[in-house]
Amino acid sequence: MQNNFKRILVTSALPYANGHIHLGHLAGCYVPSDIYTRYQRLCHRDVLHICGSDEHGVAITISAEREKTTPQAIVDKYHAANADAFRRFGIHFDNYSRTSRPIHHETAKEFFLDLLDKGFLVPKEQDQFYDAEAKMFLPDRYVEGICPNCGYDKARGDQCDNCGKYYDQLDLKDPKSLITGKTPVVKRTKHWYFTLGSFQKRLEEYLEQHAPEWKDNVLQQTRSWLKEGLQDRAVTRDLSWGIPVPIDGADGKVIYVWFDAVLGYISATKEWAIGQGDPERWKQYWCDPTTRYIAFLGKDNIVFHTVVFPAELMAKTGYILPDNVPANEFLNLEGGKFSKSRNNAIYVKDILDRYPADLFRYTIATNLPETKDSDFYWKDFQAKNNNELADIYGNFINRTITFAAKNFGNAVPPLGPLNERDQAVLSFVRTAPERIGGLIEQFRFRDATMEMMNVARAANKYFNDSEPWKSFKSAPAECGTTLHICLNIVRSMAVLFAPVVPFSSDKVWSMLNIADPIAKEQWSAAGEMKLPAGHTLGTSEILFTKIEDAVIENELAALGVHAAPPAAASAAEYAPLKPQVTYDDFAKIDLRTATVIAAEAVPKSKKLLKLQIDLGFEQRQIVAGIAEKVTPEQLIGKTIIVVANLAPAKLMGVESNGMLLATAADGANFALLTTSKDVISGMGIK
Repeated sequence: MQNNFKRILVTSALPYANGHIHLGHLAGCYVPSDIYTRYQRLCHRDVLHICGSDEHGVAITISAEREKTTPQAIVDKYHAANADAFRRFGIHFDNYSRTSRPIHHETAKEFFLDLLDKGFLVPKEQDQFYDAEAKMFLPDRYVEGICPNCGYDKARGDQCDNCGKYYDQLDLKDPKSLITGKTPVVKRTKHWYFTLGSFQKRLEEYLEQHAPEWKDNVLQQTRSWLKEGLQDRAVTRDLSWGIPVPIDGADGKVIYVWFDAVLGYISATKEWAIGQGDPERWKQYWCDPTTRYIAFLGKDNIVFHTVVFPAELMAKTGYILPDNVPANEFLNLEGGKFSKSRNNAIYVKDILDRYPADLFRYTIATNLPETKDSDFYWKDFQAKNNNELADIYGNFINRTITFAAKNFGNAVPPLGPLNERDQAVLSFVRTAPERIGGLIEQFRFRDATMEMMNVARAANKYFNDSEPWKSFKSAPAECGTTLHICLNIVRSMAVLFAPVVPFSSDKVWSMLNIADPIAKEQWSAAGEMKLPAGHTLGTSEILFTKIEDAVIENELAALGVHAAPPAAASAAEYAPLKPQVTYDDFAKIDLRTATVIAAEAVPKSKKLLKLQIDLGFEQRQIVAGIAEKVTPEQLIGKTIIVVANLAPAKLMGVESNGMLLATAADGANFALLTTSKDVISGMGIK
């Protein structure tokens, strides 16, 4: 599908400028969008990445009141802080704008007046909550009460945070003003409504046209909205902070933030075009049907980008619509939701003072909530760094460059005749760009990241199997070929990993002493051998350092989480010893290390998981009864121990070719048998 377009427009949801960016935000859309755009740039495609601060709405005024300052001071503070956090985290935007800028106000007013002129905005009088003591109409977030749908007692005026249901604020039970705490009265006011229902059929056709490619969570939420039937939606509100409604008789009213915020993508692109010295260039990205538009966002923003924004663009006419909306679910923290009020959050501005950004970029990429909510665990962060980035990826780079520096004068040795092992690893690396790129094109960033690490795993296995420390003395030409190949794989990995860990890839590039930046590389050729014999290398350095347990315990303590030791089992909980076996009996069991490369639940089973494992010499499928103890996402990438020569069996109709090892205990005493560090898949256990 990519080849049908001349250029790609990428937007990332505009974060509210009323708080700091945390890891949950990054996993929602910013890490995926950055991986995607970095990959597309390496493919040398015309790609534009747009974002900015959402600076209007009641959320801003409430924050201003809480911090005893003005809305303008709030947005100035958090826009600057979040722009800096994104930059330090390596999230690159071609323009990071603000909805408070004049160019955005002009764009929003233009849309409002055009839709009004076409009859898509109609005035209506309505009843609305009014705080008589504060002498003001109450916007939805200034009212709190009991949800009419689920009974949640802290529901907002327009949407319940507990059940997610939207409703009219007058349906709220036992409403209270957040300004004075008093029960509001109902008073008549006038607002303009967008005739959203008039676009029902066109939106249904638009959705079904893209159904084959869109993610299921996006389809189901959008279909649910359309099934209920679209209703007229107010586009103005009584508020002092925002874009003034540009017509007579609308004093004290502003354009509702839901209507203007998405237009921030367009105004930010206009601003970018002006900065490029070509003010009309923005139209190539928004009005040319040969542009592909991808909108990245979190699940709480889906319908605004699959229903509301497309309807606005349809009404205005002449604009392209999102071709895909790869929304993610939520990232939770240590089993609970990210919450500033409960001190349950990890802010980007804080962690980058303690850790390199790439450690979090990689951990998040391996655990993105692409199909359902996932969790960030500090222990998992430590394991991803120590067992994968340090022991697999960083280890191969360090051992390769160090060996070449010591034994080949810090230069790439000549390439001699290739044996079967050489050809196999070169073939695997040569085809990696297509495998990884194909997954990124499908927005399967988690799987793409795993495939990147599989290249590092294969490289380590090749180094170990080739034993250059032996061949250097017994067959120096063969050793030179091994190192020639390994150094070129290092170069390949720097390019392949660049979308996920860009800072580390730049360091590897420096170690290889390559003059041109990675940006000049061509993704499709990333697997080719391009370092020539005789090329002088730079200075090797440790790419990733291990994180000690004490460091992680401090992070957990800061969140109020303490890792309690498992409770001791009573004598009754221990299974009796089985009859003795001879060594010869035990030796018949072939125990091997294996890497879990995919995992999913077995349909209609509460206990079974179907795993795809890599044994180094082959991949196979096993079925394990651990679904109630561990999620599929927690297994992917782990090095486990399996019985490799168990006779095949079928469990609920699914074939299993092996068995993993785990403790027989439930609850806190359940554990998979894994290695203390990642080792080569397929190694025997003695």
